[in-house]
Amino acid sequence: MLEAPKFAGLIDLNENHDNYGLTQNFYHKLGEGSNMSIDSYGSLQMSDGGGSVAMSMDNSSVGSNGSHTRILNHPGLKRVRNYSVVASVNRGRVSQGLSDDALAQALMDPRSPTDGLENYDEWTIDLRKLNMGPAFAQGAFGKLYKGTYNGEDVAIKLLEKPENDLERAHLMEQAFQQEVMMLARLKHQNIVRFIGACCKPMVWCIVTEYAKGGSVRQFLARRQNRSVPLKLAVKQALDVARGMEYVHDLNLIHRDLKSDNLLIAADKSIKIADFGVARIEVQTEGMTPETGTYRWMAPEMIQHRPYTHKVDVYSFGIVLWELITGMLPFQKMTAVQAAFAVVNKGVRPAIPNDCLPVLGEIMTRCWDANPDNRPPFSQVVRMLEIAETEIMTTVRKARFRCCISQPMTTD
Repeated sequence: MLEAPKFAGLIDLNENHDNYGLTQNFYHKLGEGSNMSIDSYGSLQMSDGGGSVAMSMDNSSVGSNGSHTRILNHPGLKRVRNYSVVASVNRGRVSQGLSDDALAQALMDPRSPTDGLENYDEWTIDLRKLNMGPAFAQGAFGKLYKGTYNGEDVAIKLLEKPENDLERAHLMEQAFQQEVMMLARLKHQNIVRFIGACCKPMVWCIVTEYAKGGSVRQFLARRQNRSVPLKLAVKQALDVARGMEYVHDLNLIHRDLKSDNLLIAADKSIKIADFGVARIEVQTEGMTPETGTYRWMAPEMIQHRPYTHKVDVYSFGIVLWELITGMLPFQKMTAVQAAFAVVNKGVRPAIPNDCLPVLGEIMTRCWDANPDNRPPFSQVVRMLEIAETEIMTTVRKARFRCCISQPMTTD
């Protein structure tokens, strides 16, 4: 098992911190121009057409507080005063629309020092190359912005340092450091690319690539429950499985694998995002329960039982069903009702009658109630490759039959 890189202030998520939900990312949509899908329990997924982080504020997304669950409310961001905006062509800048955005101004203020990232100096961004665009989501502790870095479209996550709560500020800094540590380790074509981060006295910043296609959930919502072409669905499922195989090979667990956190790149490939709740798999006793979202959550997490990396395999089974059907899991239930049905009645989404047998087998095995029966992602990848070959063979045969059925003509 790999040892975690040495990083000052790494959070032990096995500890129970009162009022600590800082590794959870709860954001709500900003502006009327955003795309938004609403599930039956009040979920909001936000984007202005894309973004490298697909955050949600959903009554099924919960933080842990002892044996209780709670939702992080949005108290609003405090106004940080006396910050100026740098707008010269040689330095970073914020757009005109952000002139009153205290968080963006706090980041770009040239009078405040920029701290490097301990043990990760090469990932410290140069703020002179960063241009802040509009915010597309906002939460209790920060905002998500679109922008550019060194000419590339990026997503920028800013976290505000609490001025009057030293304990919370310390925990937030630890959470920031942990996310940077995770992102810096993950280098795979199917994982959102980490560009860099930096610390300022009042704000922490994380920059990642910007996925123009938005999230898979937004894509499916726009299709209004119409199924995705099978060839594309299997290709995208393979992208997710290959990315997750890589994550698990590093002894990491995502813990919040769902269609909201799967982003679509310009070439329609999938990028796995939002590793804010990812952790290193060292031991399972006492792992933070109920990290994730109920519709995709493995029963052992819902029940607060010890769990392993196999919780991601369960979630993948639900995601595969989404891609095949185009529908929201348990869409006639609230998220809490879905969780109850999964745990107490063994309910799973219904596999379509015309589903390829190999795809039905993958789903059934992935969401098995017994984690030991769920296949590793290496096996899931092989099974999906078989399905992809079968689909391509069927398509070729169909095209051949179509060709020979046409009357031959001569010049």
